[in-house]
Formats: sequence, structure tokens, C-alpha cells
Amino acid sequence: MANWNDPQPRKTGFGASPVLNGQTIGTGAVYDQGLRKHMLSIYNYMASGVLLSGVVALFFASSGMAAQVMATPLKWLIILAPLGFVFGMSMGALRMQTATLQALFWGFCVAMGLSMSTIFLVYTGASIATTFFATAGAFAGLSLVGYTTKKDLSAMGAFMAMGVIGLLIAIVINMFMQSSGLQLAISGLGVLIFAGLTAWDTQRLKQEYYQLAGTDFAGKAVVLGALTLYLDFINMFQFLLSFLGSRD
Repeated sequence: MANWNDPQPRKTGFGASPVLNGQTIGTGAVYDQGLRKHMLSIYNYMASGVLLSGVVALFFASSGMAAQVMATPLKWLIILAPLGFVFGMSMGALRMQTATLQALFWGFCVAMGLSMSTIFLVYTGASIATTFFATAGAFAGLSLVGYTTKKDLSAMGAFMAMGVIGLLIAIVINMFMQSSGLQLAISGLGVLIFAGLTAWDTQRLKQEYYQLAGTDFAGKAVVLGALTLYLDFINMFQFLLSFLGSRD
């Protein structure tokens, strides 16, 4: 389990240099080391969550339970459960203990795995694997851009966030229209929007560290940050699968 207590500088007297693990170093070095550890913890949580969801989805589909359950009204519980976890974690983070938030994150990943199991009933395993690795490569590159760029991406992030709202409206409309052309456009816009959000969210999480380092909320910020990047990754993967996926 990751250690959320990032090392913080200690002072032995007025004007003394910060001390980390018995060594006197500069404040910038302390925060750089703490930032790397903080972001690595977020990525570890996010990657572990994606892996857990994938294992659950594959098992649920290959066992035959997905096909059976999705043919009953219970499917709506499975489809909506992840949304409930997201709202619960986001709105209750301030009141929850870090351990509780962590447990909810793993519960969310399991619920997402159950919900995503249907992709194994629709697409071939080879196309799912190809799309996954393509998404992983794109996500890594975009997140690296967000981490290293000196340009402020907040304006782009706000635009992408509004794009998500428009995307949801288009998805609801297409539920009634059943237009293949509109579905293709939705998939294309979805990939672009969550690609942009990946870079922006990475930069935002990096900036938040300097505000939260040393506070009681730092551990919770790791879990919430992992949730954010998880959603960016999974949404980009699902929209990209609409392009690259080969149906059974």
C-alpha cells in the first residue's frame, strides 16, 4: 500500500534550512521529491484500478453471467452503480476517512468492471486489446504533456469540460435517433475531449499538490486524482473502441 505521508521539511530554528530525513536541503528539492511521490501514487492507484476493472469485466463476461444479467432489469443497477460511486466519493470526500475513500475507489472499479463487461460480448478480444494498448500509449503521452508543459491549460480544460456536457446531450439524443453518423461523430468528439482532459487534469493535479502538501486532505487527493485520471482513460478507451473495435 502506498505511503501517503509525503516527506515535509522540518526546521530546527529561526531561518534554518529545511531538513529531510536528517539532511539539510532546499525547499524546492523537498517539494519536487514530494510531487513525484504524490503523482506516482496517483498513477499507481489509477493503473491498479484499470487492471481490476479489466479482470472483473473479463471474468464476468467469460463466465456467461454478463449475458444473463444484462438481459434482465438488473442491468440498470450495474450500469448506474459507477455513477453513484463517483457522486458519493466526490460529494463526501471531506467527511470521509482516507481509508473509506480508498475502499469506495476499489468498489467503483469493480462496479465499472461489471458495467464494461458487455464490450466482451460485442467486440473481439483482439480489437479490445489493440484499442487498450493504443489508449494506454496515448494516455501516457498526453499525461506527460500535461505534467511537463509550462503553458496554462485551464482555458482548454474548461472548454473540454463544457464539451462533456454537449457530448452527454448528443448521446441522449442519439438514443432516440439511432443515427450511425451521429454515433461516429460522438465517438470522434469523445476521443478528442477526453484526450484534452487527460492533459489538463494531469496539470491540475500537479498544481493541487502544492496547495495540499502536508495537509490531512493529501491522502484523499491521491484517491480523487486517481479517480479523475481513471475516468479520462476509460472514456477515451470506450470512444476509441467504437472506431477500432471489430465486432463479433
